[in-house]
Formats: sequence, C-alpha cells, structure tokens
Amino acid sequence: MNDNMTQQAHLPPSEIPAPEHIGIEDLSAILRAGLRDFMRAPLFGIAFSLVYVLGGLIIYAIFLAAGQSWWFIPIAVGFPLLAPFAAIGLYEVSRRLEQGEPLGWAAVAGCVFAQKDRQIPSMAMVIMLAFMFWVFVAHTIFALFFGLQPITSSTTDMLLSGPGLMMLLVGGTIGGAMAAVLFALTVVSLPLLLDREVDFITAMITSVGVVTKNFSAMVVWAGLIAVLLFVGMLPFFLGLFVILPVLGHATWHLYRRALP
Repeated sequence: MNDNMTQQAHLPPSEIPAPEHIGIEDLSAILRAGLRDFMRAPLFGIAFSLVYVLGGLIIYAIFLAAGQSWWFIPIAVGFPLLAPFAAIGLYEVSRRLEQGEPLGWAAVAGCVFAQKDRQIPSMAMVIMLAFMFWVFVAHTIFALFFGLQPITSSTTDMLLSGPGLMMLLVGGTIGGAMAAVLFALTVVSLPLLLDREVDFITAMITSVGVVTKNFSAMVVWAGLIAVLLFVGMLPFFLGLFVILPVLGHATWHLYRRALP
C-alpha cells in the first residue's frame, strides 16, 4: 500500500478476492497475532484505547452526576458498537508491522487523518446511527417496563425485580440481534476500507460474505469479542487498555486471512 493515503482517493477501485475459509481453530492464532502486535507497539494501542476509555468514563460521570446512573446500562451495552471505528489506527499499525514499514506517530496519525477523504467517514456514520438507534430502543424498552414513574430503588434492586429481569431479557434479545447485524456489516469492512480502494457499500457486502462463508467461526469470534469487551469494561473501562488493542490488531489479521 502507498504511504500517501490521500492519493488513494484517485486510484481505481480495487479487486476483492473471494473470501477464504477460516476455521474455529484459526481464531486462537489470530488472537495470538493480535497480542504479538500489541506487544511490539504497545504505546499505539494504549493511546488509541485512551480515547475510547475516556469517552466511557465521561459518559458514566455525566449520568452519575445527574443521579441517573441506571441510564448508563444501555450505553455500556451499546458502547462496543463503536469499537471497530476506534480501532482504525490499530489496523494501520498492524499493516505497517506486516509490511515491515517504519512506525511513527506522524505516519500513523497521518493515515488516520487522511481517511476523512475516503470511505471510512461514511462507515463511521453507519456505526454511529446504529449506536444512537440502540440507545433510543433501550430507552423505549425501559419506558415500556417501568413507565414514567420515578426510580426509588437502587439500580441493582430495579434490575432484579420482575419487570427488570423481563426488561433485560427483551432488551438483550433485541440488542443482540442488532449487534449481530452490525457485526456482520463491519467485521472486515473497516480494515478493508483502510487497505483497499472500495466504497463502503461494497465493503459491507464483502463483510457479510465473509461471515456467511465462515459462519461458525464468525459466531465464535463475535462471542469472544463480546465477552472480552464486557470483561474489559468492568473495572471502570481500564481493562480496555489491553483488550481493545489486542482485538483491534487481531481483527486486522482476521481480515488478512479472510481476504488475502
């Protein structure tokens, strides 16, 4: 790939190969490759994760100060939807490590900034709209089960009540379906947009093709992402300083295996 990313806007469309097979047994190697990239360039992973972590802490602080900490639950559940976009810089780091190109803050940041003239902003809009729609749906589900009455009990008591448990079941089902659709659309589309000259619609279609061809492996991969991101968010998002960069780098290697 040419280092001058801004010139790619004038390149002809790239040819996209047919998706390769990825087995469940390959996922451990992909995760190890992600961990290896993080260990080779940890400062980049920590720096890009910082934006994501600070965003979560700021949102939590706002709800806590307003005395409405329970509203943070749907935000926290939907927050991982933004993780693919936060990993753009990590994809570039992995690409440079793979190609043996020099790493530097100016080069990596310049690549990320150059994406404003390409297709990633359109993909980012899709992700943001999905996130905002999920927040709207979560608020609607909450209102259906608890109405407009004031919250007089603790968040834990509210969630463990009959209506609370049913709300979690319904919300989890709807949220899981939305997350599955977004996962299929984005699992390889963002690294593809960074690596090749394609439009974001083609990238999403290609991503869905990768998922359908490797359905079992992709289901396991989606589950791993969900579990690891949830674990990373538990200690005030601090675990994401490791989880997010490892998953970001690993996603690049998943993309390279699926579309070599």
